[in-house]
Amino acid sequence: MPAYRAVVFDFFGTLTRSVQRGPQHAAIARSLGADPEAVTGVLDRTFRARACGRYGSAEATLRWVIEQAGGRPRPGAIRAAMPARVDALRADTQLRPDAISALTAIRSRGVRTAVVSDCTHELPAFLPGLPVAPLLDAQIYSVELGVCKPDPEIYLAACDRLGVAPEDCLYVGDGGSHELTGAAAVGMTPVRLAAPDLANHLVFDADTNFAGRTVRSLTDVLTVLGPVPALV
Repeated sequence: MPAYRAVVFDFFGTLTRSVQRGPQHAAIARSLGADPEAVTGVLDRTFRARACGRYGSAEATLRWVIEQAGGRPRPGAIRAAMPARVDALRADTQLRPDAISALTAIRSRGVRTAVVSDCTHELPAFLPGLPVAPLLDAQIYSVELGVCKPDPEIYLAACDRLGVAPEDCLYVGDGGSHELTGAAAVGMTPVRLAAPDLANHLVFDADTNFAGRTVRSLTDVLTVLGPVPALV
């Protein structure tokens, strides 16, 4: 069994439980003069573009989304809504019960950890305040890098930050954004997290044909790493 030097995790649906948009998103849309269903439609069909930073800053992106949905926000309204947008994404995000214990156990073996996320501007704003943040040696956000999974650059950025080769990495994800086949293409060993709650997960471009190793929980990743090396 290979001795992996790092484990790279997806964030939404992997370190977190299944994600669904909560009621705060509709409230933001209404406050900006747009129909919530129209805003949801824009958000869904433009996720990849937004996650690659195509529409500029967080404020510029939200303005673009609202205008595409037919809203005409008053001056200053978009800026005023930005904290609520971050809060809405944070409210949608619930860490898995074993996220902290699994990351702690992985790091106790001397194995480095990272998160690689296809995300919009909100995640970099709130992830550093989550209890998993000190347990991650690197945090790679598509919106900052300008590319989304499965682009090789996003995986290689994690390897660079961790100081490891792709062949030395496990990649763990739920399979959105074709992330598992993308990880395999750069030389990582991909593992699908198939937790029961993911049946209703908000996911884009799922890796439906992945036939590699599957685990049911983050704790099970430890079994993929193998037994703890004996002290000599």
